Amino acid sequence: MFKLSDKGRGVRQMFDDIAHRYDLLNRLLSFGIDRRWRRFAVSQLSIPKNGRVLDIATGTCDVALEVAEQSDPSVVIVGEDFTQGMLVHGQAKLKNSPHGQRIMLVNAPCEEIPHPNDTFDGITIAFGIRNVVDRDAGLREMYRVLKPGGRAVILEFSNPRSQLFRKIYYFYFQKILPTIGGLISRKRSAYQYLPDSVLEFPCQEDFSRMMSEAGFKRVQFTDLTFGISTVYVGDKVVEQ
Repeated sequence: MFKLSDKGRGVRQMFDDIAHRYDLLNRLLSFGIDRRWRRFAVSQLSIPKNGRVLDIATGTCDVALEVAEQSDPSVVIVGEDFTQGMLVHGQAKLKNSPHGQRIMLVNAPCEEIPHPNDTFDGITIAFGIRNVVDRDAGLREMYRVLKPGGRAVILEFSNPRSQLFRKIYYFYFQKILPTIGGLISRKRSAYQYLPDSVLEFPCQEDFSRMMSEAGFKRVQFTDLTFGISTVYVGDKVVEQ
């Protein structure tokens, strides 16, 4: 069984504390356009009939439900998250969805995915990889459980390229967002951690290199909305 570090336990507790406000947090972080980003990220997958998809850090299941919306009804989706509170809210959302029966939830961390090698045709993780304490281990695990010919799609917040827009965004991130979030949830520290985790995340080129080092091929990235977020794509090629 995977043993979380002190930092990992702290991050898990923080997400448990804000699970009931997590969807609102994403709207605030993204200026309300995170749904569009998710649709684009999921569209980068190519899942065959009767395929399997793993959505890591599934949270309240927004991406898992988007995968279901865009895939054949025969496709099975596994939503995985290391925070029980998130899965509780995700399960409630699944009950109200026509796709809910196609999605199975699992409580596990990215660094130790409880599935055999070469299990999934596609893997997604949205706004979660920056919260994985050992990102290298998490990426290696993603590669391990992906089938040859499969694809991993990672959606994450980024640091905008434009200096002017970056200054505006940073001011919003560091000053306005923690105040608004703290007033709404009374968990200002969580709303401070989340923007800080975005600012500390590797640049697009460095994270792409990390994916390549984990084994992924044909790694590429696409910046969205002036670089507020980035979609990374990496394939597990079929060995010749």
